[in-house]
Formats: sequence, structure tokens, C-alpha cells
Amino acid sequence: MIGRIVRSADFERVLRCPPKARTAHFAVHHLRGVPTLPLRPQAKRESGKLSTGEVPLSESPVDDSISGGLAVSPTRWLGMVIPKRHARRSVTRTLLKRQIRAAVGGAEGLLAEGLWVVRLRSPFDRQSFPSAGSAALASAAGMELAALMQQAAA
Repeated sequence: MIGRIVRSADFERVLRCPPKARTAHFAVHHLRGVPTLPLRPQAKRESGKLSTGEVPLSESPVDDSISGGLAVSPTRWLGMVIPKRHARRSVTRTLLKRQIRAAVGGAEGLLAEGLWVVRLRSPFDRQSFPSAGSAALASAAGMELAALMQQAAA
């Protein structure tokens, strides 16, 4: 099971590490560890007590994105960085994110535990792939990402 990296502090921690593997368009960074948990917001108290009484604090997270909604917590977390300067159209960015999730999901058993960030390093040539969401672009990105995950797992 692969979780999601959602906090910018976690992205910064992982991207400070050198790339584990690179291809012409992508780089993957890895950091052993777990994501930081968000701070609990403090209840607003003017007189020291809530007007509704004391609210018991639950230790289980309310947000399913942390635990994935399952009893088993993830051991690998994925983050993606697809800058607009390299993929101008949202269709292209969405296509690349789907390809990244598929490639990481396919190599999940080979990857070490920890935080993983896949980053788009350079744009795909618009002359070769004129359509933003073409099957040719999906195929080329998928093959490159599969090779990237094999390098990262080694």
C-alpha cells in the first residue's frame, strides 16, 4: 500500500536528498522515514472552557488519507512534482501523474520503505507529442517511468 505525501515540509525533506535515479525527463528522490504528522489545531478558549463541555480527543485520525481507510498503515509514501513550466496543459500533468502512480504501483514490492518523490525534470517535446493527452505520450512516459523505477529499486 502506498500513501501520499501531502505536507510541503515532507516534500522539502525528500527533495534535499540527491536523486536516486534519473532519466531524460524524470528524477526520483528517496528518504527513509515517515511523513510528519500535522499539528492539531488548538481549540479557541476565551474563559478556559468550551461552552459545549470537554471534547474527548481521539487518537485515530479522522482523515482517511493518512491511513488510507484500512487497518494497515502504509510503509511507502509517494509525492509528485509536475511543474507547469514543463507541462503547460493540465491534461498533460494529469496524464503524467497517472503514469507515475501506475509505475510506482507496479514496482511497489521492489521499492524500499520510506518517502518517494518523482519529479518532472524537463518537458516532453511538443513537436513529437502535439496532443496533450495522446496515447503516444502516455506510452513514452510509461516506458520511461518503468525504467526509472527499475533503476531506483536497484
